[in-house]
Amino acid sequence: MPESPSEQLHENTSEPAVRGYLHSPATPNGEALILTHGAGGNCDAPLLVALSEIFCNHGYLVLRCDLPFRQERRTGPPFPGNAERDRAGLRNAVAAMRTRTEGKIYLGGHSYGGRQATMLCAEEPDLASGLLLLSYPLHPPRKPEQQRIQHLPNLRTPSLFVHGTRDPFGSAEEMKNALKLIRAPWRLLEVEGAGHDLGFKGKPKDHELLTRVAVEFAAIFKS
Repeated sequence: MPESPSEQLHENTSEPAVRGYLHSPATPNGEALILTHGAGGNCDAPLLVALSEIFCNHGYLVLRCDLPFRQERRTGPPFPGNAERDRAGLRNAVAAMRTRTEGKIYLGGHSYGGRQATMLCAEEPDLASGLLLLSYPLHPPRKPEQQRIQHLPNLRTPSLFVHGTRDPFGSAEEMKNALKLIRAPWRLLEVEGAGHDLGFKGKPKDHELLTRVAVEFAAIFKS
């Protein structure tokens, strides 16, 4: 798979700042995708880098960005009380991309980052044209009673969920039941035998999976 060129992006026009890497396609399709990371990672996570390159090769302008909590601390999980600030960072990332494209803007990410994207779009339904959620953290491992679904009935943004069948943060069956709360179109792409990392090891077969994600994404949102 050819690598797409990327450049560092650092915008301080709004608080919190937008920091990450911009992947510019050789043949733009006029649309953009913003991807962010989970609670334990950053925008340099191999899964996000590979997915950004694949979407870029499909014509999308892609921004993979660090959430505000990661900009402030190189390691460690986010503080629960600062989640609203992380959502503000995603909102600013959308604003930054609107200055770079006139087409549709999609929002998403892995685990915690994807969850914050769903919460933000539940609050602001016109913010993004669609969501790409990788390993949505439905509940903490071994605590199925603590489901993070309160905002889902307010979600009006079409969404593609990509979920491993062995994800400890929620089984495929639990995900299907939870997603029935969403009143917008949604689709669940199951990754057989994968855990919370979607089984991504950077091998050729893993890139085939991510290409499948990009193809299905385009089929859903560009129809």
